[in-house]
Amino acid sequence: MPTSASPVRKVFLGVSGASGAAYARRCLQMLHAAGVEVDLVYSNAARRVLQEELGIVLKDCPSVLLEPKVDPTGITLWSHRDIGAPPASGTAIGDTVLLVPCSLSTLGGIAHGSAANLIERAAQVALKEGKKLVVVPRETPLSRLHLDHLSRLAWAGATILPAAPGFYFQPKSIDDLVNHLCAKILGCCGVPQDAIPAWDGGVGMQE
Repeated sequence: MPTSASPVRKVFLGVSGASGAAYARRCLQMLHAAGVEVDLVYSNAARRVLQEELGIVLKDCPSVLLEPKVDPTGITLWSHRDIGAPPASGTAIGDTVLLVPCSLSTLGGIAHGSAANLIERAAQVALKEGKKLVVVPRETPLSRLHLDHLSRLAWAGATILPAAPGFYFQPKSIDDLVNHLCAKILGCCGVPQDAIPAWDGGVGMQE
């Protein structure tokens, strides 16, 4: 696992078909801004959600996910069907696997050891290699079956970080909520960011 002496250099970002396309896009932008190399995979369902929620059609180039004129160098977009791609190997997967957002279908597959596509395979590699795996489920409500899947992954070593926005920092926009959650995600894998300042205890909230 990366430490302060070994900064995160490479991350796998898997995007499945749950609502929450803005979270994945902003995570990618923040990772890229931090100088982290990203192996990026969108499932077919995630591409559809991206178009429906953000109006973005993702083809072969990840530059459409960045701000205008931002160089996409360092981001490699892989097909979710390419289970022979480098991220499928423990020697090439990098430091951390992020699933943002993680659909309940993908959650169930990983919890049962499935590696039917590159997203599931990367998650399995992270677990078997002792790499950081951060799962960001967004769908709600959760059945007992879904909770069992989350529990199994937590037991196996994954970090479960639900896409539940906070309000204690007094957000003014949807972007504030998205940035706040993505800052938490980056914090879980040790990537510095300057979009959200560290919590200072809250002025006026102390006794």
